[in-house]
Amino acid sequence: MISTTSSTADMVTQGKLQITTMDNVEDKNSGRLGCFGWLLVLVSLLFIIVTFPLSIFMCLKIVNEYERAVIFRLGRILDRKPKGPGLFFVLPCTDAFVKVDLRTVSFDIPPQEILTKDSVTVAVDGVVYFRINCPISSVANVSNAHSSTRLLAQTTLRNVLGTKNLAELLSDREGISLSMQESLDEATDPWGIKVERVEIKDVKLPQQLQRAMAAEAEASREARAKIIAAEGEMKASRALKEASLVIAESPSALQLRYLQTLNTIAAEKNSTIVFPLPIDMMQAFMNSK
Repeated sequence: MISTTSSTADMVTQGKLQITTMDNVEDKNSGRLGCFGWLLVLVSLLFIIVTFPLSIFMCLKIVNEYERAVIFRLGRILDRKPKGPGLFFVLPCTDAFVKVDLRTVSFDIPPQEILTKDSVTVAVDGVVYFRINCPISSVANVSNAHSSTRLLAQTTLRNVLGTKNLAELLSDREGISLSMQESLDEATDPWGIKVERVEIKDVKLPQQLQRAMAAEAEASREARAKIIAAEGEMKASRALKEASLVIAESPSALQLRYLQTLNTIAAEKNSTIVFPLPIDMMQAFMNSK
């Protein structure tokens, strides 16, 4: 069993070495045009010399500061590096070039219907900012770098949010954005694209779920309000108990409290003043009967 495993590992290692060797050979041969290719280049140069100075307008090209030009000579990338910015020279018959914009590009992710980990359906949209950092890879490794990045952003949004609960989706947007950025950046690196930022714009919940969450929040607020009111009543009752004990120790304090209450009522300009009648006086009349 051990020998079989070791032999399998050796085969995998040899396969990787062969692939690496083939890649190196292709890289070395990628810049070689061959005899027929060099012949075409010489013919193109001869054509430039014969038609000079008219051919100079066909050979000189300009790219802006934010652009690079990937030149193909007979279908092969020239010098394995882009040209620009500024002025560069191409052969009219054998060379073709592709301009690549290096500025940051932003696009909106269309709303995606996503089923979260706790089986809640939500509609989420976002925005992605990216730029091309390797013009050759963006031209040679993918047919349309911008369109591929847009489609990959939509699938990545679905995959990442499908592993999150609704509570995590609503509270941890920054963490989800960072996770999406890392996934997109890793996937688009072979295409020569650098994902700079990913943001979630809006999370749309179903109307029924919104009503349920609003009712839950309202019930929670009412429960907290009742708890706070009960705590206030408890503190007020304790304060009244302490006040009654103080008044019981000093009977004159009750009279002072009565005068203070009358003063408060008179300050409000009321036309009616209620005088409390002691129960002891009523007891005297009742006993006489």
